[in-house]
Amino acid sequence: MDLLERINQDLKAAMKQKDQYRLEALRAIKSELLLLKTAEGSQGQITEAQALKVLQKMVKQRKEAAELYKSKGRDNLAEQELMQAKVIEEYLPEQLSPQQLENELKKIIEQVGAKSIRDMGKVMAVATKQFAGRADNKLIADTVKKLLNQ
Repeated sequence: MDLLERINQDLKAAMKQKDQYRLEALRAIKSELLLLKTAEGSQGQITEAQALKVLQKMVKQRKEAAELYKSKGRDNLAEQELMQAKVIEEYLPEQLSPQQLENELKKIIEQVGAKSIRDMGKVMAVATKQFAGRADNKLIADTVKKLLNQ
């Protein structure tokens, strides 16, 4: 089943259940995907990789907004953002744990032959492709730095 079809079905279910947080998050996902689908040069098609990238961006935005709200003492708004992020994450592949990520990155570093922080670009090129949708790029970069500085 296509991601957009799945979201439409879940949107209908959320409307019937009157689940406001889920409804807002699903509408936001649908909106972003439709914008991507109708963007210039997309020919009305969305690849899985493009959809995952959009969903990751949305989760990141929600989490950053929640942090900002918490720092300003707006816990109710922070909670809403985190609830929406949780709903959006349901449509992403299962995320790698920090330990799994570190183990996989060690293999990539060995495979690429990286010795120092100067080789980080080579490692990141392989890692971002391999972990697309399964790990945040910032987390990947931080872990690679840590491993290459040892």
